[in-house]
Amino acid sequence: MLIKMLTKVFGSRNDRTLRRMRKVVNIINGMEPAMEKLSDDELKAKTTEFRARLEKGETLESLIPEAFAVVREASKRVFGMRHFDVQLLGRYGA
Repeated sequence: MLIKMLTKVFGSRNDRTLRRMRKVVNIINGMEPAMEKLSDDELKAKTTEFRARLEKGETLESLIPEAFAVVREASKRVFGMRHFDVQLLGRYGA
């Protein structure tokens, strides 16, 4: 009985994980307009920028949203296909 009530209030473990992951997807979606404005060369340069930021001590976790936004934009340009939010959720959760 207590477990059911706690689950209703706080959600299941899965619910909490999905909420956390959705926040990241919302951040990625928020970056989309900025990524669309980048030239192809600027988009390619993001890889070098990410490496430099990692070498300076930035965490991989902090780079993930921007890196996913870059991948999504590159996919749109190269394949003409945009990753759906659920695909980002799946990749982020993997």
